[in-house]
Amino acid sequence: MKDIYIKYKELINYIIFGVATTAVNYIVYAVFTIVLPLNYQVANLIAWFLSVLFAYITNKYYVFNSRSWDISRIFKELISFFAARVFSLGVEAVILYVGITLMSGNSLIVKLIDNVIIVIINYIFSKLFIFKQK
Repeated sequence: MKDIYIKYKELINYIIFGVATTAVNYIVYAVFTIVLPLNYQVANLIAWFLSVLFAYITNKYYVFNSRSWDISRIFKELISFFAARVFSLGVEAVILYVGITLMSGNSLIVKLIDNVIIVIINYIFSKLFIFKQK
């Protein structure tokens, strides 16, 4: 089991922290759409921002082992990370609009399906562009 973890550590950690990030995103979204009945797009924006901050920290340290705390490196990573997430936010807004507004889907179910798609997109961007090893 340990050998499997070592071999696939990055992917396993990404899945673990991806699930945790998704949980942060989903819980914040649910709170803002159910408890404080905000428009689903506004709730999604708040959930997105908080989950992206969480994801940056966990991806940097635990997934891609970017140990550099040099300010210029952090700034570059953070800008790249948020830029990639802005792209995925656009994809997410479209998925939610189509699923909820056009197809009259259940907001929470559409959000769950959306999160699976977004996790895959975000891994690709993080792996290839943001935390790439030199």
